[in-house]
Amino acid sequence: MQGVCAAILCVSVFLRSAISQPPTESDTYTECTDGYQWDPQTQHCKDINECETIPEACKGEMKCFNHYGGYLCLPRSASVIPAPDPPSQPGTNLESTAREPFNPCPLGYEPQGDSCVDVNECERDEHDCQPSQQCINTPGAFTCQCPEGYRKVGTECIDIDECRYRYCQHRCVNVPGSFSCQCEPGFQLAGNNRSCIDVNECDMGAPCQQRCYNTYGTFLCRCDQGYELGPDGFACNDIDECSYSSYLCQFQCVNEPGKFSCQCPEGYQLLGTRLCQDINECETGEHQCTEGQTCVNIHGASQCVDTNRCQSPYVQVSDNRCVCPVTKPACRDLPFSIVQRYMSITSERSVPSDIFQIQATSVYPGAYNTFRIRSGDHDGDFYIRQINNISAMLVLARAVTGPQEYTLDLEMVSVNPLLSYQTSSALRLSIYVGPYAF
Repeated sequence: MQGVCAAILCVSVFLRSAISQPPTESDTYTECTDGYQWDPQTQHCKDINECETIPEACKGEMKCFNHYGGYLCLPRSASVIPAPDPPSQPGTNLESTAREPFNPCPLGYEPQGDSCVDVNECERDEHDCQPSQQCINTPGAFTCQCPEGYRKVGTECIDIDECRYRYCQHRCVNVPGSFSCQCEPGFQLAGNNRSCIDVNECDMGAPCQQRCYNTYGTFLCRCDQGYELGPDGFACNDIDECSYSSYLCQFQCVNEPGKFSCQCPEGYQLLGTRLCQDINECETGEHQCTEGQTCVNIHGASQCVDTNRCQSPYVQVSDNRCVCPVTKPACRDLPFSIVQRYMSITSERSVPSDIFQIQATSVYPGAYNTFRIRSGDHDGDFYIRQINNISAMLVLARAVTGPQEYTLDLEMVSVNPLLSYQTSSALRLSIYVGPYAF
């Protein structure tokens, strides 16, 4: 037996000795196995030194080592340790003394014909991998590989916490052997299962009652004009604009879903969207006056007055003008003429307020004119402010509310001291106070 050590590999080799057949009287030819030749002197099969007989038996950096029955090509750093020769006797077969077959190949290989082939320890179950590990054959050896998501520590497989490496954009959940990425509300996983992309909740049935606006990671609900967002952030509630201010409408505010409208009282019509304007029933024909009456428009309505309103001892001389003849004794202390006039004012008018101007139609030389309220102002709501010798202004002294009617006799007294002459004329003014401040 001869031991061969190469690099870190030491192989004990048991060789089969040549089969020796001593010559006989009838046959002088002796047959030896490969690698041996017959030595007639010793009457045994002798090993052939192939390293000497074969030119360039080993190529390149390999070194040839002879041994019984063959040779080895090993690195030049290898060395051969001789072992005691196996017993050899004439006619003795070495196979009968060999304890194990000779393997001239390195560890992890086995001979196959003239070559050394790798031994697949995984298929032969000649490995020490754990049940959870996978045996992977390698040239001359094998490795124990952990499943994906695990790392090998010693002989055990330990789970890898992938979340430590920030693979996920938002949240990472580690599970045995793997991990999963999760996104914050309002996002969803992208195709790479790691990044998070915004979700358009408005296209996915967001619970907004009216308008939905997508934002990064969330969404916003908004309401149409006239509505406000409810406490839940989704529902839209009608805004009662009328409750916010009393100045939205001149008369009455009517709340409607999402808006409001203004209404006017009877006898008025809406001017624009908020103001109320008196309807002139005398112009539109919406009155009940007869042929003997005159239609007078007042705030919110109309008034039918007799065309002839002259009372005895006055006589009508023209429309709205009455004269008391001087020939009648009853006319002595009365104004010579009375002119009928009509006007309408609003309630709660600011005071003092000029409301009607009186103008003399005829003036006599040397005459002095004075103006006064002859009758009708029982509560002192009015007064006269004289402007000059021929005109004066009727002034509203106190705020009045309607509906109510005043009939004032405004008198102009003319005095001529040179002629010792005095006369007067009156303007009978019917004032209608409307029910509203418009």
